[in-house]
Amino acid sequence: MEILSPLARLRASFLTLGRSLSSSHILFGRSMASESVTRFDFLVIGGGSGGLAGARRAAELGATAAVIESHKLGGTCVNVGCVPKKVMWNTSTHAEYLHDHEDYGFEGAKADFNWQLIKRKRDAYVSRLNQIYRNNLDKAKIESIHGYARFTDDPEPTVEVNGKKYTAPHILIATGGHPSTVSENDVPGASLGITSDGFFELESCPKRSVIVGAGYIAVEMAGILSTLGSKTSIIIRQGGGVKLDEREHIVVDEFQNTTRAGVYAVGDVCGRALLTPVAIAAGRKLAHRLFEGKADSKIDYNNIPTVVFSHPPIGTVGLTEDEAIKTWGKDNVKVYTTSFTPMYYAITTRKSQCIMKLVCAGKNEKVVGLHMQGFGCDEMLQGFAVAVNMGATKEDFDRTIAIHPTSSEELVTLR
Repeated sequence: MEILSPLARLRASFLTLGRSLSSSHILFGRSMASESVTRFDFLVIGGGSGGLAGARRAAELGATAAVIESHKLGGTCVNVGCVPKKVMWNTSTHAEYLHDHEDYGFEGAKADFNWQLIKRKRDAYVSRLNQIYRNNLDKAKIESIHGYARFTDDPEPTVEVNGKKYTAPHILIATGGHPSTVSENDVPGASLGITSDGFFELESCPKRSVIVGAGYIAVEMAGILSTLGSKTSIIIRQGGGVKLDEREHIVVDEFQNTTRAGVYAVGDVCGRALLTPVAIAAGRKLAHRLFEGKADSKIDYNNIPTVVFSHPPIGTVGLTEDEAIKTWGKDNVKVYTTSFTPMYYAITTRKSQCIMKLVCAGKNEKVVGLHMQGFGCDEMLQGFAVAVNMGATKEDFDRTIAIHPTSSEELVTLR
């Protein structure tokens, strides 16, 4: 039996706080500040999505940049997160379809699943992405430094890697997160478990699995394992009346500034909107502010679309009904809902419902929230998120001609 603990986003770096450094947009270029210190315009700690995006954009704007990474390039997303997990979700989706093959006229023996084959192909795909990231850094003339960074006590922000010092007027922390674990003393038998990182090292599908947690990663892992044949249970911790955000996330303001001048942070290490596209956008916005003089360049954390790749998938963007009522008042909020059986299941023995919800606010019924669960919701959400970000109203949805027959047409025919 395998026990998985989902990814918890923990702070992975420590700062020397309280020092000041006047900000500057002057590009220094790479140089030796002294015999032992190498200087860049932009120094990035962490070679994941946010760090790489920030470094590449800074390089495009003329800054000299370096990326410090202790593992493979690409961070959690590419190596042990969304990319390999989506490959496994696609695999499990094929297993879902196989349940219905006879209903669609395909007769014959059930296909056998080869875990080792998909693992080899998945790992090869990840390796190709690692090399692509390496090539992108080389093309952008961004120096790659392998190792762990430690902040020093020097007056200006400086880090030490493998005994060498590196400094820059702007240092970005983008170290992401790592799996949280529990001790044997807290949970007897915990040492027998693996983290969500370890899932990608499994050589076969476990016959029995227990997932500790109920967040995105836990639900997605449970769905993958269950669909591929593992008898799976989820253990959910009930609320104990304690504050949950005591995980040493780096505190940043709306411009990604930390409490030390010249040091910034983006991505999961900040503990807000733990999503790869958010880290990428934040890294790029920061680069534009630092090296293009766009003083107001910052990410908008409102209306960020997100999907849980469960079976069926769950998609959401904007405010929940409760959040809308808190913001607009109950009398100014109107909710439209629908529940139906997608056409795919019209002729199958198995049935699954699709649920959709529009949250509208104000006299013009501006769409401030859109939520859905069901077949195909993962792919249809992105386009509707654009509409929500543009301030679309219920009337705008109603004026849109439906595509028939689809599940998405329900959102423009709600009454």
